[in-house]
Amino acid sequence: MSNNENEGVPSRRRFLQQTLAIIPLTAMGSSLLTRSTFAAPASSEGVSAHYVPRFFNNEEWMFVLAATDRLIPADEYGPGAVSEGVPVFIDKQMELPYGYGHLWYMQGPFADAAPELGYQSHLVPRETWRRGIKAVNQWCQDKYQKNFAELTHPQQEEILRQLESGALNFENVPGNVFFVQMLENTREGYLADPQHGGNQTMASWKLIGFPGARADYQQVMDNPGKPYSLGPVSISGKRSV
Repeated sequence: MSNNENEGVPSRRRFLQQTLAIIPLTAMGSSLLTRSTFAAPASSEGVSAHYVPRFFNNEEWMFVLAATDRLIPADEYGPGAVSEGVPVFIDKQMELPYGYGHLWYMQGPFADAAPELGYQSHLVPRETWRRGIKAVNQWCQDKYQKNFAELTHPQQEEILRQLESGALNFENVPGNVFFVQMLENTREGYLADPQHGGNQTMASWKLIGFPGARADYQQVMDNPGKPYSLGPVSISGKRSV
C-alpha cells in the first residue's frame, strides 16, 4: 500500500491488518472453566471485569489487565483489549497445550534466530508470563514502591517501551522476550474468534473488514472489488453489533 493509500486510514486498522499475517494458529484454543474470584480494576469493562482467572493469581491478573489496556487501548475507532476480553483469552491459553509449550519442539540449543525457524526459548509461554510479571512488579516496587498496575498510564507505557527495546532486562527472563510474548498474545486475543475469550463484539473484524465464518458468499461473488456490506459472524453464529 502506498503512502497516499495509507492517508486517512486509522492507525489501529493498519496495525490490525498487518497483524493478521503473523498470528500463529496454534494460539487458538478452547474455553476453560474458572476456579476462584479476583476483582478487576474499576477501569476494566466488558467480559474481563467479571471473569474469574484460572492461571493468573490476583496480582498477576491486575498486571495483565493493565498491560493489555496499554497495548491496545480504547479509542475513537473501537473498544480496547480489556473490554473485548483479551485478558480472558490469555488466561485460557496458559492452561492449554500452547501455554505449556506442548505444540513445538522444546529441546535445546536455542538460537537467536528468525521466527520462521521456530520457537527459540527454554521458557514456555506460561513461564514467560509468570516470571515477567514478577520481575516487572519487583522493578516497579524498587523504583516507585508500587506494582505496575498501580502506576500512571505514562509510567506504564514507558516501562513497556523499555521492555520492547531491551533496555529493561531481568535475571530470569529477557525484557524483550517478555514484551514480545505480551504483544503477540494481546494481538491474538483481539483478533481471535469470540469463542476463545477475546474479540467479544468482533470489533476488530469489523474494523478491518473481515467477514468471519459466514457460510457462503454467493451474493457477492459476481461483484468483485465492491465493499462487503455484511458484518462479521463468529464460528458459533454470533453476529457483530
